[in-house]
Amino acid sequence: MKRPFTKTDNSVRHWTATIAHIQLTLGILIYVQSPIVKYFWKNFKEGIKNTDAAFFGILHIVLMLSAIVLITIGSALAKRKQNDSDKFKTMLFWFFIALLIIFIAIPWPFSPLANRPYFR
Repeated sequence: MKRPFTKTDNSVRHWTATIAHIQLTLGILIYVQSPIVKYFWKNFKEGIKNTDAAFFGILHIVLMLSAIVLITIGSALAKRKQNDSDKFKTMLFWFFIALLIIFIAIPWPFSPLANRPYFR
């Protein structure tokens, strides 16, 4: 089935990237205020050995930044494609990879990288 790339589809592309950038801005604001991150950077040698501190000090922000970069690239590439099918394929590929990275970067209770309970 060949579906046309409608104005709604383009809005989804645009708003996905826009909301991701807003989330990035909020995340950076929270990151610089986090006591775990402050401890990590003040005590780097001990912090890097602490799995939770290292996760939130480096790994989480690097993975989330990477995901936002992938979403931005995917959005820009899809916008420039001429063929509607290519627009959908481009968005699917780049956004899916970004989503996988986001899921890895979340401190799930079952994550081997860093875990937090659902409720504290």
